[in-house]
Amino acid sequence: MATSIEGIDLRGQVAIVTGGGRGIGRAMARALARAGAAVAVAARTQAQLAETVALIEREGGRAIAVPTDVADERGVHYMVDQAETHLGPVDLLVANAAIAGPGGPAWEVDPGEWWRCLEVNLYGPHLCSRAVLPGMVRRGHGRIVITASGAGCTLLLPYASAYSITKCAVIRLAEFLAAEAQSHHISVFSIDPGSVRTALTETAAAMPEDERWLGGFFRKTLEAGYDSPPERAAELVVYLASGKADALSGCFLTIKQDIAELAQHADEIQRDGRYRLWLKTGPGEG
Repeated sequence: MATSIEGIDLRGQVAIVTGGGRGIGRAMARALARAGAAVAVAARTQAQLAETVALIEREGGRAIAVPTDVADERGVHYMVDQAETHLGPVDLLVANAAIAGPGGPAWEVDPGEWWRCLEVNLYGPHLCSRAVLPGMVRRGHGRIVITASGAGCTLLLPYASAYSITKCAVIRLAEFLAAEAQSHHISVFSIDPGSVRTALTETAAAMPEDERWLGGFFRKTLEAGYDSPPERAAELVVYLASGKADALSGCFLTIKQDIAELAQHADEIQRDGRYRLWLKTGPGEG
């Protein structure tokens, strides 16, 4: 990301990061803590959560671990309750938790696995947003960042329908939440963290050549050195947490953009509906 986060101070902010046990989520949680935020780290695996919190505390930050299945409504409310009880009112939600879903033609994959991907990747961000927004509305401020993907809008990845559809849907979810919460001074963004070398991408890249999934795409990406370090997505989240890009609320933003430069043209961007999933049709259509 071309946008600098040097000097950003998030002291006094409380953040929740889902999917924070490893990979991109861990990098986001650590970066937010380094900038001064207190962080509730949520994921399903206790050992990974403990490791993330230990890393943050060794770096002088403040964090708690909250084991959470983001597709479970009761568990999500418990996550928010724990964050508010131990850290304070939530200023920032980073809805990052996601799974890859099944691979193969949409008519051949297991429908239960296909639906589970929607539960985690789409229903999860909805539940998490629904749990933090009432408090944000009462306080008149807050920010939500949802991790999406280029697979949701700029890439066609056959055999990954569940994953791609969920990432498309959360971009649209962020647009709706941004519009509905605007009058309460709440900003909502979806972001593309790039092709990050994570356990998911490493596993996919190692699949046999004839595997009908994301293996070919990730294999080529990693072999060509086009993968992005998770720290770049973390820097983007820190910048958005600072409020410097609130005028871009509703937009789909990527690590490749200069967000500070985009923010200078926010009025034009919002007027033209850029960086959104709005289909521009002809006169008299749609």
